[in-house]
Amino acid sequence: MLIAREKRKSNVAEYILYMWQVEDMLRAMQMDIELVNRNVVSQFGGDDATRKEISDWYDNLIEMMRKEEVTKSGHVQVVKNMVNELTELHFHLLHNVQDMKYKQLFMMAANNLLDYRRKTNLPEEVSDVELALHALYGRLMLRLQKKEINSQTTMAMETFSRMLAYLALRYKEVEENEEMM
Repeated sequence: MLIAREKRKSNVAEYILYMWQVEDMLRAMQMDIELVNRNVVSQFGGDDATRKEISDWYDNLIEMMRKEEVTKSGHVQVVKNMVNELTELHFHLLHNVQDMKYKQLFMMAANNLLDYRRKTNLPEEVSDVELALHALYGRLMLRLQKKEINSQTTMAMETFSRMLAYLALRYKEVEENEEMM
């Protein structure tokens, strides 16, 4: 919860990836709040009130995942909404405001996105933004498993990372300025 809150404020793309990781962690713990408390919440420092707040956050997320029927796979609606908002901003920057910096970053990632799309079994309607997020999440999972990532994949991931970092920065600017898209 503390990490999620900070990531939500600073970088929405990192927040989405973090939340996907938390959802997978909760699935691995069979959505059992006692396991979460024992293995995760107990690791946080701070006072009892902070640990209770963290535990309640996980418990609420578990309940949300159950209600939204994403206990086996998928993502909670609030996170899907953020992916959709990033996708809308992506189109806005490319087509409405002609953000040349973003356009350049996207063009650098475009061929890698096409290659990645061919290699995955994700539906065709998955946006380029969500595709880049999936790729980066996959890299994160490989790193956690201490699996080697070849240099070509690393270079492709860097293009996704730069594109999403800029998009997240613009998202933050929009939120702070409460601009209409």
